[in-house]
Amino acid sequence: MTSTALRRIQKEFRDITDHPLDNLSIEPKEENLFEWDCSITAESDSPYKGGTFKFTLTLPSNFPFKAPSVQFKTKIYHPGINEDGAICVPVLRDEVWSNVDFFRLLMLVTIFQQWKPSVTLATVLSIIQDKLNNPSHDDPFEPDIAALLKNDKSKFLATAKEWTKKYAM
Repeated sequence: MTSTALRRIQKEFRDITDHPLDNLSIEPKEENLFEWDCSITAESDSPYKGGTFKFTLTLPSNFPFKAPSVQFKTKIYHPGINEDGAICVPVLRDEVWSNVDFFRLLMLVTIFQQWKPSVTLATVLSIIQDKLNNPSHDDPFEPDIAALLKNDKSKFLATAKEWTKKYAM
């Protein structure tokens, strides 16, 4: 653990607690600032409406020079989150340009194409929240779920709702 990492994490934690993100909570795990218990309450227009999804954000000892890792603890029927709780890191393709506004695209490029020390944890958490609330069949971690979302959206939505009731409420 470096003092640079600890100072940066303390500052980022303060910034997030001073300016909280809607429907998202964070808390250091057992007073360890390098591991955060986080939860996202899905938005009302999300397939996961009413669910609260827990995940762990782990910060490496050489943060911010190395990216944090994320593992969901709550099971979720999502094309971008696998059964082990890992979240998909999308590879940008040409079709993203037509589906994403410029600001969001800039955030995605910054976070997922190449980690940079200037990226804030608030940005990381916002992107995770956006990905959870807006499942996409592009760049899936779970190809079968992505195919169902693409080919039979009503069945996908019914299954997502069922899993949300079972695991996230």
